[in-house]
Amino acid sequence: MKRYLRILILTAVTVSVVLPATLRAQGDGPRFYWKTLAGMYAVPVIGSSMSGNANPLDPSHQVVPESDFNATMVMPGFARVIPLFKRSAMVSVIAPMGRITSNISNGVIETTQTARGFGDPMVQLGVNVIGPKAIMNIPDMLRYKPGFSVDIIGSLAVPIGEYDNESPLNIGQNRWYGRFGAPIVWQLGSWVPGKQTTFEALPAIWLFGDNTDFMGKKMETKPLYQVEGHLTRDFMERMWGSLDFIWYTGGQATIDGVEGEKMNNSGIGGTLGYHVNDNMQLTVSYVSSINDKAAEDMKMDTFRVTLIYGWHNLIEGMHRLKGAE
Repeated sequence: MKRYLRILILTAVTVSVVLPATLRAQGDGPRFYWKTLAGMYAVPVIGSSMSGNANPLDPSHQVVPESDFNATMVMPGFARVIPLFKRSAMVSVIAPMGRITSNISNGVIETTQTARGFGDPMVQLGVNVIGPKAIMNIPDMLRYKPGFSVDIIGSLAVPIGEYDNESPLNIGQNRWYGRFGAPIVWQLGSWVPGKQTTFEALPAIWLFGDNTDFMGKKMETKPLYQVEGHLTRDFMERMWGSLDFIWYTGGQATIDGVEGEKMNNSGIGGTLGYHVNDNMQLTVSYVSSINDKAAEDMKMDTFRVTLIYGWHNLIEGMHRLKGAE
């Protein structure tokens, strides 16, 4: 029983971190909507390397044919799990920072631009609506099984990031944008640490305000629809993996009445997660676009490393008591 409880505590403290998906090319990722003990805190640090033919920090992903975008980003965040109407809820925030470089060629002239600094921070609130009630104590955690679980999430980006109205390449977007989604976790088989298997899905819609000063013009963007799926499986008590799929459609941009192309893009990839200790988890993910043969199709490769440090006052107290024995 002590060993089983230790594994549950390790999973509860480090695995369930709901992060606003600032890097849309890769999505939220697997196991981000598992539930954990109310009162948990988490500090994630995400490092990403991205390349393709669209600005990966622009959530509408407007494709620029014959272009090459490269971004290196670091994103620290903070998350807190709280009970809300006897349901598990999480409030989180993440702030992107880093550098993006673009090389664009028209066959005759090649131009290079660089943007660096802080992006638009994003806040998110997620609340479980179908599934087990909030995990309030250790007995609740011992009894917890996700079964079939559905959340409602809302994200909002605050337009305070670095923005140059004379450049088409920016880390900040100079507009409000956000999304509504319904993450689903479906437990497959028994809920035993080391053997846990889930199918997870995230349908969502992104909504965009207008950028009234896009190089002196007005840019409007239609809603963007997202569907994300993951099949996850424990390999052992401390290690798990996932097959990942993501699809986007919509997001057509109009600049001063001139309409752009509608996005229709899919990507596949994989994730590996490892519990370093009772407070820390490391995940490594890679996603690449697949339907990208035409010049107007989005081509994007994303490599992401996430380190999450989580803690709970109750569990830290248990650790101190154990050390005093």
